[in-house]
Amino acid sequence: MIHTGRHFLQIPGPTNVPDRVLRAMDQPVIDHRGAEFAVLALDVLERLRWVFQTSGPVVVYPSSGTGACEAAMVNTLSAGDRVVIFETGHFSHVWRQVADRLRLDVDYVPNNWRRGASPAELEVRLAADHQHAIKAVIVVHNETSNGVTNRIQDLHRVLNA
Repeated sequence: MIHTGRHFLQIPGPTNVPDRVLRAMDQPVIDHRGAEFAVLALDVLERLRWVFQTSGPVVVYPSSGTGACEAAMVNTLSAGDRVVIFETGHFSHVWRQVADRLRLDVDYVPNNWRRGASPAELEVRLAADHQHAIKAVIVVHNETSNGVTNRIQDLHRVLNA
């Protein structure tokens, strides 16, 4: 095989790392339990508040998005809890697999992978839930497998109606 240069990924992630950043990384690792790291971490978290335009705390979860979603499900739901998951692409399917593995009662809403979750469909499902059994609505905000971005504010309005 002939290599014509550096391999360049053209997908949403993982991100290509510029050479100057790779060179900057060529130094000893900071002890994650030491004072230097504590100062650095607090500084980064404070600056992230500006990035995300929030006055509230910023939580950094060292995982992929799938790992963070699984952690959210594990820590907020119990086996048998009813959840609604909208099919919007590959990662919504992965989340369904996680929910099934956790033995959640999944209402999986089939959908064309070119469209986001339907607020009207969510409204129908919530209106039919007379026992208030639905404990969570699980939606991939930005489905990187196909480029679909869900309108979270529209879904939020339905939840708060």
